[in-house]
This record gives sequence, structure tokens and C-alpha cells, in this order.
Amino acid sequence: MIKIVRKEDCTGCNACVQICPKQCISMHTDELGFNYPRVDVSLCVDCGLCEKVCPVINQDEPQNPVGCWAAKNEDAEVRDNSSSGGVFGALAADVLKNRGVVFGAVFADDWSVEHAAVEREEQLGKVQRSKYVQSRIGETYKEAAAALKQGRRVLFCGTSCQIAGLRKFLRRDYDDLLTLEVVCHGVPAPGVWQAYLQRIADDANPVEAVNFRDKRISWKSFGLSIKRRNGDISFATHTRNPYMLGFLKDIYLRPSCFECPSKGGRSGADITLADFWGIDKAFPQYYEQGCYSLVLAYSDKGREALKNLPGIVAHEVPYRDALQCNRRIEECVSCPREAAEFPALFEAHGFEAVEMMLRKMRGSIFKRIKRRLRRILRKRR
Repeated sequence: MIKIVRKEDCTGCNACVQICPKQCISMHTDELGFNYPRVDVSLCVDCGLCEKVCPVINQDEPQNPVGCWAAKNEDAEVRDNSSSGGVFGALAADVLKNRGVVFGAVFADDWSVEHAAVEREEQLGKVQRSKYVQSRIGETYKEAAAALKQGRRVLFCGTSCQIAGLRKFLRRDYDDLLTLEVVCHGVPAPGVWQAYLQRIADDANPVEAVNFRDKRISWKSFGLSIKRRNGDISFATHTRNPYMLGFLKDIYLRPSCFECPSKGGRSGADITLADFWGIDKAFPQYYEQGCYSLVLAYSDKGREALKNLPGIVAHEVPYRDALQCNRRIEECVSCPREAAEFPALFEAHGFEAVEMMLRKMRGSIFKRIKRRLRRILRKRR
């Protein structure tokens, strides 16, 4: 029977809920909107399946990739509509052309984020671009399994823990399954995102589109843009928008993100996509040619899927050099002390708690700088 004692021990992948033959496990949200399983013990028969599919209980060993590339889509319009280099769009389009199914994160009607399947190329835009909110997996593991049993190709895209959950749920490999993980900083709280939307709500002019990776300035200075029904668009870079700042300061990440069980190739994904943040210094010859993604293959299947992919330019690079450009491939972010204080503050003040915490953290930084300057001045005297 699955039993969560520490929040750090649950990624919210939903594998235990989907595998339960008695349907006695359900997800319940905490004060930040994160889902955690709860068992109806009166229905549980102690079959143990929920524990067998848990990616935290059953962690795999880390592994190095079998290939590493700087890659980008030749189509500038595709790159502009992608988070980085547009590689995912090419992979997904290739699967859909052959009656395949692509699973990924999409916006729901209330702008929360959930996993869903798309089966036509014109739907591809729904699953493209990063969405900085933890998505609800729902029953997409079951749906992917059903498609595979029908002999259809499946591309399943998600965070490392979501891919690990899928592979544990399936309990076997499928030739027609291609798994793709996106390297994440950590997943921010759905409840905080909803509180932000309420803060900016305008019933007369509702939200019509959200883009967490608006690259109008540059791909490195991306921002959050929100389009209204009347065509108005608000935009703020990731360093100025309070929701994005709180996320990047790690204030309201899921607790398991600080102890991620699936990084460093442990998810079992065939392909890993990451932002190539330091490409300008590590590989300036490619940086000058436009936005590239960092692409890793962890299986022969993944390498073959990337080989000769239409419309993709790829340059093989040394893994250890590329890793310096995005340490999140192997390393978790550190948990700030403010993360422990935030849930109670959020319950009391809603989204204002984010701004309160950011002010507090800025004040702490200034105090540290002042102390450091005083020490330097004393030494000089």
C-alpha cells in the first residue's frame, strides 16, 4: 500500500492511481495545489502494484547518454513557436504523420495544465512550448498503453519523474514507444499559478493565450506573455514577472524536486531535451547561428529517432562540456529556507505571499552584501 510520509517522497506522477485494480487510490491537493495519493484502506487488497510502479520507491541507476548534440529546426518560424530549438516539434510531427499519438502538457480551459493526447498535426501547437506549472497526468499512462497495444506509435513527453512513472506503469518496453523528457528546473505549484491568474483576472476581457517562453527580446531573455480576448498582450521578462521570479527562486517548487529521483538518465527516457544556456561560451560557433537545443539520446531507439530527422540541423558535442551549460540534467536545485515558510504564508495571503517573500529575499540579499562590504572595508583598514 502506498503511503506518503514525507512530501519529498511523491512526485505526483499518478502511476499508483492508474495501476490500482480496485481504484482505491485517489489524488488530493495540498495548500499549494500539488496532488498526493490517498488510499481507501477499506477497498485495498494489498496487491502491492502501487508500490511497484512508484518511481521514488523504485529508482534506477544514473546513466550517461549514448549521444549528445546541439540541434535546431531549420524553420525559423517553428523555432519562434518553440521553447528552444524546435526539435520536439519535428519529432512529434514525424510520429503524427504515421498515425501515431503524441502525449504532452496542454492548457485546460481554466489555464491549468494537464497531460493530453494529440493525433493530428494541426493540434501540435497545444503540446509545444514549456508550461511552468506541474501538469496533471490524469489517465494518460493508461491511454498510452492502449494505443501501444493497438500497434500505434506513441511519443510521450514529460518531466523526468513523469517519464519514470510511465515506464514503471507499463512494466515493459514497446518498440513503438518513444519517451522524451524535458529537463526541468523543478515544477511550480498549480495553486500559485491559479492565484496569479485570479490576481490579473478581468471578466470583461478574459485570457485567450498564455506563453511562458515568449522570445520577443531573445531566447535567453524570455518572458511570460498573456493575450486577452480584445487582442491586448501583456509581457514581462522572466526576471520581472512575480510568478516567474518566485518559480526561479525555488519558493514554491514541489518538495520532491529538491530530491528528484529521475535525473541523470534515471528516468529511462529515450531522449532528453534541455535548454542550451551556456552555448555562447562553450560552443560560440553554433550560438551565432541561432537558438539551439541541447539534445541527448539515452538509448539506441532515441538515437535512431534523431538520426536524419527532417528539418533538423545537429552538431555532436562532448557530453561533459554540454553538461556545464545545463547542470539540471544531473543536479537538483537546492531548497531555500523560504520554501518551508511559504505554504502557510500563501494560505493566509494568496498571491500576495509571493510578492512578500520576494521582498524579504531581496532584503536578505542586500543585508548579505552590506555585511560583505563591511568585512572588506575592515580588512583594508
